[in-house]
Parts: sequence; structure tokens; C-alpha cells
Amino acid sequence: MIVARSATVSVTTEADVVKVRQTVRALAVEIKLSLVDQTKVVTAASELGRNLLVYGGGGEVRLDIVRDGARNGLRVIFEDRGPGIPDVEQALKDGFTTGTGLGLGLGGARRLVNDFDIVSNAAEGTRVTITKWR
Repeated sequence: MIVARSATVSVTTEADVVKVRQTVRALAVEIKLSLVDQTKVVTAASELGRNLLVYGGGGEVRLDIVRDGARNGLRVIFEDRGPGIPDVEQALKDGFTTGTGLGLGLGGARRLVNDFDIVSNAAEGTRVTITKWR
């Protein structure tokens, strides 16, 4: 996979989460994702960016336009140094929440994208990588 272009957004406030959403939308338009796919990846990024801020204490989001053969995609990596997720499998189940939400965050984000990967532990925090392909 080739990274054609990258951007990084530091997330420490709600305004930064908005910036992540705006950047995801702009890059999704740039690679000509359909309006439905734009909405899906922006929704996933919004949820993951908010989780990064609320549960991870902030962090960084790296956005990459990627190429794999003939296809183009948008890869977004959310990384924090927070406490980690004790049980990732449980956290991916619909209805599970440690907050006041509906518990659709991680599982919902996973369903909205083509590729989803999560690595989390108490010593290093959490890294979630999503990719939406055109």
C-alpha cells in the first residue's frame, strides 16, 4: 500500500474533533468517495475522534490517502496514550458502554468502514485504524 498524502490533527478539544471530521470529509471528496461513503467514513471518524478525546484523554489522528493497486482509499489512524480498553471484544459489542451513550460507538464505526483494526493496552493506550476504499 502506498501513502499518497498525509495530514495529522492533534485532538485535545471538541473543536479538534470537528477539525478531524472536516478533514476526513475533504479527503473523502478528494478521492471521489460517493456521498454515502463520505457520510459513513465521517460518521465513523466522528465517533472515534470523540472516543479519543473522552476516553483516551486526547491524542493524534493521522489521515492518509492510500493507494493499493488500482483502488484509492482513506485511512484514518486514531492514537492515544490513555488507559486502554480492558476488553476490546466486549467494547466492540453493541450495547456496551462505559459512559452514557447507546454503546454503538466502536462496533458501529467498524460496520461503517471496509477495514477496521484496534490495538489497546494499559501501557500504551489505544490505536484504531479505519480505511474506506473507493
